Amino acid sequence: MDKISPIQTNIRDKTASSGDILVISRNFLPTPGGIEEYIYNRCLQDPERVIALVAGCAGDKAFDKAQTFPVYRWPTLKHFHSSWIGSLLQTFINPVWSFVLAIKLYFRYHYRYIEWGHGYDFISLLLLSYLLPIRFFIYVHGNDFFCILNNYIYKWLFEITLKRAEGIVCKSSFTRDYLTNHFRFNTPTHVIHPVVRKEKFGVALNSSDLDHLRTRVRIAHDIPETAVVILSVGKFVKRKGFDLIIEALTPLLTLGLDVHYVLCGNGSYEPELYSLARRLRVERRVHFAGYVPDQKLAGYYAACDIVAMLTLDDHNLDSLGMVFQEAGYFGKPVITSYFGGFTDLIRHEENGIMVNLYPGNEILQAFRRLCQDKQLREQLGRTGKALANRRTLHRSLYTPEHIMREGWNEELRVRNRA
Repeated sequence: MDKISPIQTNIRDKTASSGDILVISRNFLPTPGGIEEYIYNRCLQDPERVIALVAGCAGDKAFDKAQTFPVYRWPTLKHFHSSWIGSLLQTFINPVWSFVLAIKLYFRYHYRYIEWGHGYDFISLLLLSYLLPIRFFIYVHGNDFFCILNNYIYKWLFEITLKRAEGIVCKSSFTRDYLTNHFRFNTPTHVIHPVVRKEKFGVALNSSDLDHLRTRVRIAHDIPETAVVILSVGKFVKRKGFDLIIEALTPLLTLGLDVHYVLCGNGSYEPELYSLARRLRVERRVHFAGYVPDQKLAGYYAACDIVAMLTLDDHNLDSLGMVFQEAGYFGKPVITSYFGGFTDLIRHEENGIMVNLYPGNEILQAFRRLCQDKQLREQLGRTGKALANRRTLHRSLYTPEHIMREGWNEELRVRNRA
């Protein structure tokens, strides 16, 4: 127990008397990922109230010491994590450690609420709700409950957990609707979209810095300043639709448009994408940047003119749409498919263009419009930036809606006076 990721004593003393929300998650920074970023951003909103109990990972000690809220970690099988044995054992370790340490931390902080960061390991949360005098909120992202739909016992227990919750948090209305259509409960359900944390990019995001980053990235990939650049960011798997964008390059070039396509990421589908670009003879227009860490990703958003992700299906319910949030944050228009989870983030003809993937003419027309019309790109980008900066604070889970609305209006008045 004493070997839980140690935090500086002054941080613990500062927060020990005020922390009343225990946030528990097996997904947390510095491990990269959408859920990891989502839960971390939640903690940053209320550092004086939050205590984080999360799974250990590489580099966690230095990361935890830099936080303004206390972070406790349970051990993980770092040396065996990549093997199937390690993964199997970790599935048993996570619920046990989170359960035991939550009880230990209760006697230290006497917290009143638990926010369970995902649907995984929910049985531990259910037990804690009977053993401790606390109320709880449970976050669900999609795949964390999708996997239990066909198991009657787990589904029954999950429904009990949902019914006992003070509230349920979903990252999109699509996830909320899917949850309510497949489980029986009457618990209040809140949609809180992911937000962009500019600190993750590691640079000051003023216009001069972004202009410098834009130029540097374009020079690195031998892309002319006047060319239109399409950007995709993500893991290279077939369902992401990267191949559809590569296929659109040939007709765009035939129309006389100077267009380039940059892909940031890696994955098993990468050889097929390389092969497709060569077969279509557009390999000089397709640039594989490899995995780009957050600290360098701002340069690629600055260098592009359009962000495109043509997801093929709705099977991955966990998608948080962070790429689209970040595109909006950098003032870039988006082209995407009518994927259910993205309709909260992309407003057709306002901050982007949504297309039907088949037979394919809508894809070409969307790219043609944005490649040819710089004014339209800038207009959609401005709206995207305004939408990306809107946010619902997690403290709204604890505050009546009318008070939150008055508080938000007062905050806007203060900002305007400043």
